Amino acid sequence: MDPEAAPPFSAAAPPPALAPFPAPLRDPALELARVRAEWGGRADLWVFGYASLIWRPEFDAAEHRSALVRGWHRALRMRSRVNRGTPAQPGLVFALLPGGACRGVVYRMRCEHADEELERLWAREMPTGVYDARLLPCRTAQGVVSALAFTLSPRSESCLGRLADDEIVHILRHARGRYGSTLDYLADTARALRAQGVRDREIERLMGLAARHGLVQATGPRTASRSAGVSMSTSTPGSETSTVKAG
Repeated sequence: MDPEAAPPFSAAAPPPALAPFPAPLRDPALELARVRAEWGGRADLWVFGYASLIWRPEFDAAEHRSALVRGWHRALRMRSRVNRGTPAQPGLVFALLPGGACRGVVYRMRCEHADEELERLWAREMPTGVYDARLLPCRTAQGVVSALAFTLSPRSESCLGRLADDEIVHILRHARGRYGSTLDYLADTARALRAQGVRDREIERLMGLAARHGLVQATGPRTASRSAGVSMSTSTPGSETSTVKAG
């Protein structure tokens, strides 16, 4: 995830046409006030992670569980010109878009610390108001919880249409920003999902595409990022109680 609004892609990797009337950016302070009001502040706060919030949450969590959200899907279609790319060569990050379903992780912030943690999370995800933050029902093995999720409007100027594989390969090969490359971001997300026992078919396809073009090492059913040295593993999904800090 990458909270950036961006100008058009570079000529090296032009995107499909955008919606004629892009969705406006939201005021981050007003959106934070709205989310606080919806949450209420009297109970623990749950947060849904579907990409970097799984492997770099940067907040304390009393508990985390595997979770399923229906009506939204994870897609590598959000333009990044700072974190995983540059204005000259924008990168891509995942966004939660309408339709389908998405498996990820929900984190529980204790009520007494949640407001402070929410401030930090907001500074990371919503400095420009590019996301539509909303509380979504998330199914876990222990029941349904309402969790804060950062979704993206298909009308956002940062939301791209489907890119051709050659355009994706170009981005994976060249896009790099202040937090690293789009390729490493993709590999880290694949690794984190596999560790949760989740096999995202589109992510696996993209990792296979990167392997066929020599960008990552393919090792049978497991793939590792050559540049990041990321190994892929699989474990049984489940729920556990822990304190989560950024790695």
